[in-house]
Amino acid sequence: MSVLAVDAGTTGVTALVVSEQGRVVAKGHQEFPQHFPAPGLVEHDPDEIWTAVLGACSAALGAAEQAGATPVSCLGLTNQRETVVLWDRVTMRPATRAIVWQDRRSAGECDRLREHEPRIRALTGLPLDPYFSATKLSWLRANAPGTWEGVRAGRVAAGTVDSYLLARLTGGRLHATDPSNASRTLLFDLAAARWSAELTELFGVPESALPEIVPSSAPVGRTAPEHFLGLDVPICGIAGDQQAALFGHAAFTPGDMKCTYGTGSFLLVNTGDRIADGGGALLSTVAWQLGDEPVRYALEGSVFVTGAAVQWLRDGLGLIGDSAGSERLAASVAGSEGLVFVPALTGIGSPHWDPAARGALLGITRGTTAAHLARAVLEGIAYQIRDVVEAVAGTAGIPVSRLAVDGGASANDLLCQIQADLLGRPVARPETTETTGLGAAFLAGLAGGVWSGPGEIAAARGDVRVFSPREVAEDGYRRWLDAVDAVRRFGS
Repeated sequence: MSVLAVDAGTTGVTALVVSEQGRVVAKGHQEFPQHFPAPGLVEHDPDEIWTAVLGACSAALGAAEQAGATPVSCLGLTNQRETVVLWDRVTMRPATRAIVWQDRRSAGECDRLREHEPRIRALTGLPLDPYFSATKLSWLRANAPGTWEGVRAGRVAAGTVDSYLLARLTGGRLHATDPSNASRTLLFDLAAARWSAELTELFGVPESALPEIVPSSAPVGRTAPEHFLGLDVPICGIAGDQQAALFGHAAFTPGDMKCTYGTGSFLLVNTGDRIADGGGALLSTVAWQLGDEPVRYALEGSVFVTGAAVQWLRDGLGLIGDSAGSERLAASVAGSEGLVFVPALTGIGSPHWDPAARGALLGITRGTTAAHLARAVLEGIAYQIRDVVEAVAGTAGIPVSRLAVDGGASANDLLCQIQADLLGRPVARPETTETTGLGAAFLAGLAGGVWSGPGEIAAARGDVRVFSPREVAEDGYRRWLDAVDAVRRFGS
């Protein structure tokens, strides 16, 4: 038996076929367009996401057949979180473009509701920020009345990317999400593990429009072959991308920690059955729910721009031809020569939480080159992660011995070494950096009978490469903190 894992990310969809041995035997990938209608606005066309799902899965299944892989027995889904999708329940066509997690248009809604923030944080473990889904839904209610009338009338479903794709995969028969995705909406009562009537009323979102909450690992429906490449298999795993990556690292023990370097970077720490207090710097969130077991929780630090900063070097400035070029260019110099880049291109997340902050490049001299800039971008990514780790160890009081990493940018050896140096702790990278997709496969295969339990999953994971820290001067981190203060003052 093998498992098909669908990883619907922010810039593209990756499909993996994973064997019983936990190995990726086939892969397909298809990017989809990003839409930026105005500064601070980021949108996706849900139809383009679905087309990318079909393309990536078709490629992966074709490659698996050529490789002689065993037939797919179940499907797992993982997705970009917080992004809001509205679609017609009958035709499944999008009612409007999706509002992406990076989008900042709902800052005004946050300001309007600011007096309720302590109560919102107490119920959800999250701050009131444009990042989260409910603020985007509230903006749509106020600014797209025609579309919102469909939501009120029950014709239009509201959800996140996982809910939308589950509807497409099942031909409209399933409107569902799992606790890990629900916990990112600002509408989920974290302790009760259900939608909060108090919060749906506060944000003006009809609970009837929201998906049913089902376990992260359990059979919840079947794919409709007439809609999904002729495939009829049970859907057994659903999780937000960062929680899936934590599961993919076999981080099953409280205190286990990982960081995924994607478009943004997200550091999660398993806190078991305890809702840990992040002290305002970190987010309390659901990790997963396995079948009928109680939900498990995590603390998260969210960094909005990491891989997107490398894309900016490539697409915005034209300094590199591909993402791998950032490593080659940055490695051509010994250091950044005091140059500091703060990647607050869409505000700044954990532990500062300042949506008004903007990116900055400080310390430019006549001798500054493109190579120094590339190096400063990698260092800026690593400094953001150090900020989060400092909050985990300090505010949350959780010992940090090492950091497991994954995601596209973790293939950059120089970035991993810089990260280890700036943390003063080892950085461990698994054999495959597709840990998010693996996590979705493991969640599905656990419920689908491919693996008997977490112990067998842990044994199926491959080797890791460890980057040991080298001694670096602390003045670089002090300059970083000064630069963060400067961009926050500039944006205020």
